[in-house]
Amino acid sequence: MKKIKCIVLLLLLMIVASSANGQSPCGNDELCVVQFNAGFNAANKVEWVKKLGECETTFIDIQKDTKAAGKYKIVVIPTILIFNGGEEVGRFQANIMMQMEATQKEVQGKIDEIIMEDF
Repeated sequence: MKKIKCIVLLLLLMIVASSANGQSPCGNDELCVVQFNAGFNAANKVEWVKKLGECETTFIDIQKDTKAAGKYKIVVIPTILIFNGGEEVGRFQANIMMQMEATQKEVQGKIDEIIMEDF
């Protein structure tokens, strides 16, 4: 299993050679939080993302949407990206064990900070 994780990480790093276009995968200019993960890492899905307030949320499985990893420069999963006005304004990445270390409170704090900056 450890060898498989290493291979997956190497493949993800190779995919990063593609450039991100900076546009939100949510398809609008609203504040949006996107969780990137893969089916093989479902045990580490960040369930609290859908409970975040004052933003839209969505999920992208990079195992199914293989171009998304390169497009958004995803090098480890899960990764949480925050988009505002179509541009990435926040990024939270998992540790080497593919587990998210950021908390719901930290991500919500970043969202709240972005909202306050828009006033």
